[in-house]
Order: sequence, then C-alpha cells, then structure tokens
Amino acid sequence: MDETILTDLVTTPMPYGRYRGTPLYKLPEPYVVWLSRNRPPKGRLGMLLATLYEIKLNGLEYLLEPIAERARRG
Repeated sequence: MDETILTDLVTTPMPYGRYRGTPLYKLPEPYVVWLSRNRPPKGRLGMLLATLYEIKLNGLEYLLEPIAERARRG
C-alpha cells in the first residue's frame, strides 16, 4: 500500500461541490456513500474517495486522527 494515501486523505481538500475545501477525511459518510454510488470521480481523487469509503464503511476513521494531528503540527 502506498503510504501517502492516508496522508492525502487528511491533507487533500474536496475540490468541488457542496463540501469544496473540506479535507476528504471529514466528508460526511452519507456524502461519501452517495459519491461512490452515483458519480465516483476518476483518477487519484476517485481512488482516495474509494479508500475513504472503505475506511468509513468499516468504522476505521480513528486511524486517520493521529495522521491529521501530525499534519496540523507540521
């Protein structure tokens, strides 16, 4: 697994839509589910959102908090 994926989930803002500017990991679960079923983006963003979907689906969001804390500290 590419180690930058989890860091990117924390540091990458949603580039469009209602949640534009929100870090991907903070997107509400219903929105992530909706995107995965209706309009999954292509490319790296699509892969990140698919990963986030799996994380949220399995209740693993807590794994992202230490990464987010490190990112906030710099």
